[in-house]
Amino acid sequence: MVRKAGRIHGYVDVCPHAGWPLAIMDNYLTRQKDRLLCAGHGALFRIEDGHCTSGPCAGQALEAWPVTVREGVIVTA
Repeated sequence: MVRKAGRIHGYVDVCPHAGWPLAIMDNYLTRQKDRLLCAGHGALFRIEDGHCTSGPCAGQALEAWPVTVREGVIVTA
């Protein structure tokens, strides 16, 4: 899960290209914190929709994981 502009976005932690987890040592974001990063090969994903904008899986997308906020707590939908 990641928060951007006050909204929570959830994705399955699997690179659509390689099938491995995105992060190494729980670092999921670029240095600018504007994209999700696959540490294995540098693919970049938009936070808003999980769409890959560059890298070997360009045009593919992360699998969405439905989340919502209930009484201030983030839960799976």
